[in-house]
Amino acid sequence: MTAGTPDLTAQEFAHLGDGALAYVKTINSEDVARLFPQAPPLKPGMTLFALLGADGSPIMLTDSKDAAIANAWEHELETVSLH
Repeated sequence: MTAGTPDLTAQEFAHLGDGALAYVKTINSEDVARLFPQAPPLKPGMTLFALLGADGSPIMLTDSKDAAIANAWEHELETVSLH
């Protein structure tokens, strides 16, 4: 650890950003059931966008990246990019 930075437990790290941060992940329709088990069957080959909480929990599914980002803003979540 670097001097001046706090040590986080694994549980604290897992919940970092909860309720404040979210990210948009591009997924194929074939992978929807894994993140959104309640979703109806979808046509294969579709590109969709999942809004996920900082801990990876699913928030919403849409066919538009802009709609996912707008939903995050509507719920006062800051979106972050993952690389």
